Amino acid sequence: MGSLDGKVALVTGSSRGIGAAIAADFAGHGATVAVHGRDGAALAAVAARIEQAGGRAMPVTADVTSYAEIEAMRRRVEQELGPVDVLVANAGGNPVRPGPVEQVSEEGWLATVAANLTATFLTIKSFLPGMKERGAGSIITMSSAAARRPTAASPVPYAAAKAGIEILTQATALQAGPGGVRVNCLAPETILTERNLRQIPP
Repeated sequence: MGSLDGKVALVTGSSRGIGAAIAADFAGHGATVAVHGRDGAALAAVAARIEQAGGRAMPVTADVTSYAEIEAMRRRVEQELGPVDVLVANAGGNPVRPGPVEQVSEEGWLATVAANLTATFLTIKSFLPGMKERGAGSIITMSSAAARRPTAASPVPYAAAKAGIEILTQATALQAGPGGVRVNCLAPETILTERNLRQIPP
């Protein structure tokens, strides 16, 4: 990764796990990072670690399934740090344990789609217009290997939501790319975060 000196980055879902690691890496390369989540204590700890390592970080909270809360977060970040140059729409998760499709509850399906696909869409919807106006910016979304290699044991709502994120990313890239905004998607393999250790059967 090249220098991010002078850049402002926002990483959603960065109070722990992959998001916290991305935020720390960006700060280590010179970016001022807004770390996001809903757990204030965890966010403060992430921001403190970044600053102890010589970086600059600001914790922000918002429910990323609410466009109004995302907009409020965007305005705060822009007011205190400046326009966001790099957006990582990392917030998500898998609240439903793997199992047969017919055993997935309606509530579990809707919650999973909201936490992943809808949250990513609303976050992009909030930050993309400013990037287009400035003619520059980078958006990174987060899919999963589960979206690319379904198995009989796949967490179906999560895999479907992440596959939707991949299409959303491709369509957004085609629309925003000519205006100078890069949009890319990462699809990690399974990461043994604290949540996954609880969710994945032994």
